[in-house]
Amino acid sequence: MGSRKPSRRLDELSSAIFTEMAQRKREVAQKRDVIDLGIGSPDQPPAPHLIAALSEAVQRPDVYGYPGSEGSGAFRQEVAAWYQHRFGVGLNPEREVHALMGSQDGLAHFGMAWVDPGDIVLVPDPGYPIYAGSVHLAGAELYPLPLRADRGFLPDLVSIPVEICRRAKFMILNFPSNPVSAVAPLSFFDEVVAFAKQHDIIVVHDLAYSEMAFDGYRPPSFLQADGAMDVGIEFNSFSKSFNMAGCRIAYVVGNAEIIKPLAIVKSNVDYGVFAAVQEMAIAALRADRTGLVANPTSSLYQERRDRFLAALARIGWDIEPPKATMFVWAPVPPGWSSREFAFALLEEAGVVVIPGNAFGSEGEGYVRIALVQDSEILEEAARRIADSGILGRKQNQV
Repeated sequence: MGSRKPSRRLDELSSAIFTEMAQRKREVAQKRDVIDLGIGSPDQPPAPHLIAALSEAVQRPDVYGYPGSEGSGAFRQEVAAWYQHRFGVGLNPEREVHALMGSQDGLAHFGMAWVDPGDIVLVPDPGYPIYAGSVHLAGAELYPLPLRADRGFLPDLVSIPVEICRRAKFMILNFPSNPVSAVAPLSFFDEVVAFAKQHDIIVVHDLAYSEMAFDGYRPPSFLQADGAMDVGIEFNSFSKSFNMAGCRIAYVVGNAEIIKPLAIVKSNVDYGVFAAVQEMAIAALRADRTGLVANPTSSLYQERRDRFLAALARIGWDIEPPKATMFVWAPVPPGWSSREFAFALLEEAGVVVIPGNAFGSEGEGYVRIALVQDSEILEEAARRIADSGILGRKQNQV
């Protein structure tokens, strides 16, 4: 191609670990059956009433025009009604709710709307890859917020240098979190609001796992904290809560002046979510809000969590049960790096997990396991791990 080279931004976007894991999975799958617990893609379909709502909507001739990037009035009103019901948070559907083609879409474009080269964004480490990716796409700099077990995987805001705070435009938070499955109390969000006001920093909270929590726990919204609407926004999605990952619909809510630049970017890059999918999303929120149809998502993943962790405990791998999300953040046995252990599980047990350092340097020493198979298959994965003998073998003894 001569002097033609792609943008240097691409160098920062994808982890080589994900690529290598996918290649090794293909190689192992040619020789044996593989249980894939790597990617967090729900394995269940949407509830029948949601499929019926979509099916009915696609029969209407009026849904095939450009829908508009902001979302239909009916969709935004239902989001506002659900937020009031679920969190007690009042929203203006015209100014404080905006539809998205998945929360990753909004997160990816938010940096473009708000930062310039030289600006800093505070990003959780470990964190979902698009958090760092959005910063690189926008040409800004990121400052990692270490998430460590000794703090319950909550960032230490006090330790951030003053100079970094001065240059930071916004910070990204995610509770319940991917990959570490940590949760945050509302009191922590109160601290975040005070920190954001002190340093004039926007708060971007990703609440994609709000409805995937266990043992009666109900994750709070960041917007429930006093003053949160002054400083922040929140993303939420239908992908995990309602098994609608392929439908690509989500939304951002919160401070209207913070949403507005993102809305401008969105109006220039797409024409919005297919109107029939918006009707499906309205049906999901309405049924959940009114209690007409029970949402089995939390109970399904709680059962998987319980059976899988019990099976792992029986073979000597004790892991703290997560309170939320579809992931288990598991410490690797002594003597192994995250990468070595994940590849050994794949090649010797036929089980795919993701090395923790794929999500940031602070993820070293862990693997992320997605509960995206039936309980019986998860228990089979535990049996394979036991039969491989990996847990009792230190890598440096090989």
